[in-house]
Parts: sequence; C-alpha cells; structure tokens
Amino acid sequence: MTRADRTSSFIESLQPALPDWLADIESRAVNDDVPIIRKETAALLTFLVKTRKPARILEVGSATGYSALLMWNASGGTVHIDTIEKYEKRIPVAEENFKKNAGDMISLYPGDAAEVLPQLTQEYDMVFMDAAKGQYLSFLPEVLRLLKSGGIMITDNVLQEGDVMESRYAVCRRDRTIHSRMRDYLYELTHSEALESVILSGADGMVLSYKK
Repeated sequence: MTRADRTSSFIESLQPALPDWLADIESRAVNDDVPIIRKETAALLTFLVKTRKPARILEVGSATGYSALLMWNASGGTVHIDTIEKYEKRIPVAEENFKKNAGDMISLYPGDAAEVLPQLTQEYDMVFMDAAKGQYLSFLPEVLRLLKSGGIMITDNVLQEGDVMESRYAVCRRDRTIHSRMRDYLYELTHSEALESVILSGADGMVLSYKK
C-alpha cells in the first residue's frame, strides 16, 4: 500500500458511518460493479450539502441512486433532487431506491442528458456532474443555464486516473478523444468569465465551480 493509499484509508476511517439503508445501497452497487462515487467525493458532497443547504440539486448521472440519496440524506431529507440517467438497466433500480427511501423528493429523468437538459426549466442551487466524461463540455452550456448565480457545480472524475495530465500520444488510441475533451473542459472551467473554479486532486479529481 502506498503512502497516498494509507492517507486515504486513514481519512476514510474518520468519516461517520452511513445509515444502514444507504450503506446497503453502496454495498450492492459495489458488488454489482456499478460505478459509484468514491469516499472522498461522498465526504465532499456531504459537507457541501450540509453547509450550503441547497433547496434544489441537479445531478447528471444517477447510476443506481447512491449519490443522490447521499446528498438527500445529508440535507436531512429537505432537498429536492432532479437526476438524469440514460442506462436503461440502472433506471428501475434507482427509481426503486428513491421511492423506498426518499419518497417524491428525488425525481429521475430517464434519457440522454443532452436531450433532457434543454427540457428543464427549474433553477438549481447545486449541480453534480458524474456522467459520460467525454460529454461534460457539451453539457456545460445547458448546465450553466440551469445553475443559479451564486450556485456551485461539482464535476467528478476529471483526472481520468492520471491520464489527463499525459501527452495525447501517451494514452491509448481509444482514449484520446475523451482525453482531449476533458482537457478542453478543464480549460473552459478555469478560464470562463462566468465561473470561479478550483481543481482538487483527491479521489480521481474533482472541480468545484462557483457561478458568479
């Protein structure tokens, strides 16, 4: 185990335990090889929800509902979350998890975010981006339209296991398109006049963006 791994494990050991029902959803996702947020990301989302107290959150990428339920639980059950998922096999699982644990406080919009986002009209205090990484840049204009001034956006998995910092020719040919798109996305976030952004290296990389 590397020093970085030991550091992460130590920090994780200090985090409060999840409620049993949420820990069960996390465990089932892991066992079924469903990609879910890492512990560091979960801790950051929990902190942001508890301190900023958003009334409405938009999530792009539901999977089986773990991250949305984590944020809903962190709010004390008061935040309304709209979440988008296009993978058909995961949609009924997420919907069941939402209905069982959060009632009508979490609404799932099935379909491709590129098609769903333009249909949304509600403004959001917080946006969590955790969908197809190569599409982040194309989603951005609609996400910014929906994000309130003074709101924050969290983008997950921006370092691509370290590949994003490598030369285009140092990554596998099949990964070069997403590599290029992620670099363009990070440049846009850090140079946009509408946003103030900071890149965090924890987990697989996250960006916090504040809409001015």
